[in-house]
Amino acid sequence: MSAIQIKIEGYGAIQRQLPSQLVLDCPTDILVKDVLDEIILQFPQAEKAVERCACAIGEDIIARQLSLKHDCTLVLLSPVAGG
Repeated sequence: MSAIQIKIEGYGAIQRQLPSQLVLDCPTDILVKDVLDEIILQFPQAEKAVERCACAIGEDIIARQLSLKHDCTLVLLSPVAGG
């Protein structure tokens, strides 16, 4: 079974709870939600932030049900409050 590398970048509150250089080796066709579950396993203190974040690749917000097939950078965006 082949593997892909997923680099994790966090912005906002989640950025303070994860290492700045976080790369996960994952099986091909892993779902975004399974990547997030793996992050929570490794960094339980980030659970609340990860559960509430939006996920993006490049400029596109993506669904947690999306299957990742290639090396990529998964961006985690903390919810922003404001007016």
